[in-house]
Amino acid sequence: MDWLIALGWGILRLFAQPLLYLFAVLLLVRGLYRVKRERRSFHTRIQDLYEEWKFAFSKGLLAGLLLSVITIGLGLLLPNGSIMLLALVTAVIGLTFQLRFLSAAYTVGLTFFAAVLLNSLGGGTAQQYFTGLNHLYLPALVILLSLLLIAEGYLILRSGFVKTSPNIVSSSRGLPIGNHLADKTWMLPVFLLIPGDVISANFSWWPVFDLAGQSFTFLLVPFFIGFHQRVQGSLPRESIQVTGKRVMWLGALILVISLTSIWWIPISYLAAVLAIAGREAISIRQRMNDNAASFYFSKRDKGLVILGILPGSPADKMGLKVGEMVMKANGISVKTPDEFYAALQKNGAFCKLELISLNGEIRYAQRALYEGEHYELGILFVEDAKKGKHKAV
Repeated sequence: MDWLIALGWGILRLFAQPLLYLFAVLLLVRGLYRVKRERRSFHTRIQDLYEEWKFAFSKGLLAGLLLSVITIGLGLLLPNGSIMLLALVTAVIGLTFQLRFLSAAYTVGLTFFAAVLLNSLGGGTAQQYFTGLNHLYLPALVILLSLLLIAEGYLILRSGFVKTSPNIVSSSRGLPIGNHLADKTWMLPVFLLIPGDVISANFSWWPVFDLAGQSFTFLLVPFFIGFHQRVQGSLPRESIQVTGKRVMWLGALILVISLTSIWWIPISYLAAVLAIAGREAISIRQRMNDNAASFYFSKRDKGLVILGILPGSPADKMGLKVGEMVMKANGISVKTPDEFYAALQKNGAFCKLELISLNGEIRYAQRALYEGEHYELGILFVEDAKKGKHKAV
């Protein structure tokens, strides 16, 4: 019963965390910025203003639950002060709006070194602002870091490519090219074991339970994991899933090293350094590979590459995919958006498209068009450079 009561209060404590509300606001600001960028490129928004908010607070729930089971099963014990310090570091990074630095490698890694620095200044200083920080067991923090990295890689692999945002930029030669931006945030609600005496010293009413002669309580902590990746040399799904696998392997490596630090604590420093350096190396390698590849979403001699599709539009209902190439519309060959639009007008009640699918095969998509639907199907192409604008077709 004591366990259940402590769990219940731990859940309620989640809604008292300022970090939760800070990110709720930051995610809405990011949504506003994305909508403005999409309107600048296509004169229409792709997803609504609340897409980042809905994504963040839904996609990480299962991962947070699984991580809670693992952390409690391993008996990871973190003082309340270390959680407060981690929340402060996460908030500061979040305010920069640089989502890639919200990786667990940076947030937990910087918290690790901040805790070491504060404790080196004297236990009194750390204890005054971060209760119990001087009792932080460093291997426990780097083990948590490795588990969060594995969870981060898994989330990138499974949902990092979902609803990426198409964008138009200019190449070095001044030609318009398309790319996709994956700006994702996941909130992982994770139960952590906290020493009971630390909480009860400030909140005498807080429920605790005894285990092996010691007092503990649960705290539900919102871990915010951020991810940013630009993709212009390949399909978003392919590129982002490669990154997810690399992050998972990095997390597995750090887990092995951090478990070793249980027997020799200085190894935990190596684990934290490798986590930060490894995550940065993954980002740099992806960017270099992407820059070296030819532009995937650019004007072709034949056909039109689909850069994006408006949700709920006729193109969406026809099952068209980002990256497919439209070769013919209503039997007419097309290679510019204007030609495509003109071909659609040949038959205002029906549309038949010939496409090159993602596996390189010819396929057909057709559908009746109804009054009140998007009059240009809702496909996003890279507009001709001479037009100086890009619109939804």
